[in-house]
Amino acid sequence: MTASLLPTALVGSLPKPAWLARPEVLWAPWELEGDELVEGQHDALRAAVHEQERRGIDIISDGEQTRQHFVTTFIEHLDGVDFENRETVRIRDRYDASVPTVVGAVSRRQPVFVRDAAFLRTQTDRPIKWALPGPMTMIDTLSDRHYRSREKLAWEFATILNQEARELEAAGVDVIQFDEPAFNVFFDEMKDWGVAALERAAEGLRAETVVHICYGYGIKANNDWKATLGSEWRQYEESFPLLQRSTIDAVSLESHHSHVPIDLIELIRGKKVMLGAVDVACAAPCSSSTPTS
Repeated sequence: MTASLLPTALVGSLPKPAWLARPEVLWAPWELEGDELVEGQHDALRAAVHEQERRGIDIISDGEQTRQHFVTTFIEHLDGVDFENRETVRIRDRYDASVPTVVGAVSRRQPVFVRDAAFLRTQTDRPIKWALPGPMTMIDTLSDRHYRSREKLAWEFATILNQEARELEAAGVDVIQFDEPAFNVFFDEMKDWGVAALERAAEGLRAETVVHICYGYGIKANNDWKATLGSEWRQYEESFPLLQRSTIDAVSLESHHSHVPIDLIELIRGKKVMLGAVDVACAAPCSSSTPTS
């Protein structure tokens, strides 16, 4: 395949088929179980690959067909986290949610997404990308009764993520993306240890590494927060200079239908940029189809 001047890729999810998960439901439960669920997820993943190739996407992803939520699906496979013992916490200083609780030392007993990534690798000869939650966003989606330190827990998750990322790379993944919307909120923590924890998660990888920083999509709490941000959204002024000096290869930012001044990209000069070009919260066909690169 000829290399594109501006290669395109999905940032994250595609809609799941109704037979796999109920449409337009947050944290929609799977409609299948056991081996049928695995088969159904792979059928949906195969369809997502076909659609991306048909549309001319250069870097293929799974469309998140095998994960229910971009953070908790990874966490639910870890030891030390109790999903029955839930508590209400403030997510990204924006809204309250019932979340699982860290009750012991966190660890990864076995790979989480490697089997699915290996299946994705068999479905296309194009480069493939896989997304993982970033350590700071992971800690912001939990109640912690064990470490009682956001920083300590973030470093534990960074080590676990690095284990997973190395195995994803060995399975043939070319691009590994870490989702860190918390980088748009917790600027002091990001400066103190957040970027360092992200670099730990990406340590030693030969695959291209991306950090995706969005403002949040769809739900009312995110939309209400965005309405308070004024005519220019300048949060990236806090994160971009730190990321420009980091070991992360590329930065993915939200731009279409936002109020992010495009000149902020200058703050990450020298990095690859994934420039968001589609409004994912748009229910009708959206006007923009500009490539992300």
